[in-house]
Amino acid sequence: MPKLNGNQIAPGAVISHDGGLWVAVKTNSVKPGKGGAFNQVELKNLVDGRELEFKDFSFLYAEGGNLVFMDLDTYDQIELPRDFVGERAAFLQDGMKVTLQMHEARPISIRLPQQVTLEIVEADPVVKGQTAASSYKPAVLENGLRVLVPPFIGAGEKIVVDTNEVSYLRRAEA
Repeated sequence: MPKLNGNQIAPGAVISHDGGLWVAVKTNSVKPGKGGAFNQVELKNLVDGRELEFKDFSFLYAEGGNLVFMDLDTYDQIELPRDFVGERAAFLQDGMKVTLQMHEARPISIRLPQQVTLEIVEADPVVKGQTAASSYKPAVLENGLRVLVPPFIGAGEKIVVDTNEVSYLRRAEA
């Protein structure tokens, strides 16, 4: 079977996926400020009409090994195991809007915002004499994750972090 690049999938294209034939219903090209561009594709099963849909949810809270989200349309709550989100669960904040990809009312994937603002709780001091090329220093964020930041960033400051790369992007605007 021939292979397609993601940018070649357009509405009406038929693809074989997950043991079935699917038609692309809607496509959307996304070009984020950082990272590679990608296509979002809404698929409909040709055999039984099943659709993969994207629904917006709000993160409410963590309880034990589960994460609780609320459907922004129906206000229904669902619990997902922390493993469903993986290590990026550390970025979840109260009220954060996430997008769940649903199949027959079951979540199959999650998309978090590409950037979040977090406070630095600990940062190493700047060592005098370091060159600009190697002057990034380790810092610990309020969620416990470690990132490298420029020397002018200190504890107590808020920064914008890329949730995919887990990397410093810029100082947050006040």
